[in-house]
Amino acid sequence: MTVDLTGAEWFKSSYSNPDGDCVEVAFLDSGLIGVRDSKNPNGSALLFTHGDWDAFTAGVLDGQFNRPHS
Repeated sequence: MTVDLTGAEWFKSSYSNPDGDCVEVAFLDSGLIGVRDSKNPNGSALLFTHGDWDAFTAGVLDGQFNRPHS
């Protein structure tokens, strides 16, 4: 699938270091959510449906992706 990302408004988390390399997110007009690497803004982006995005963010909030403590 090809999606035009030209007019996408990308943003970073407020927790991001303003000078650091981060993940950026855009809520696209097509109804998809784009995720890209801020170091490579012209590179490819991952695309998610709203359902997939909601499941991912719920998992983050629930701690499902926390690294195990050693």
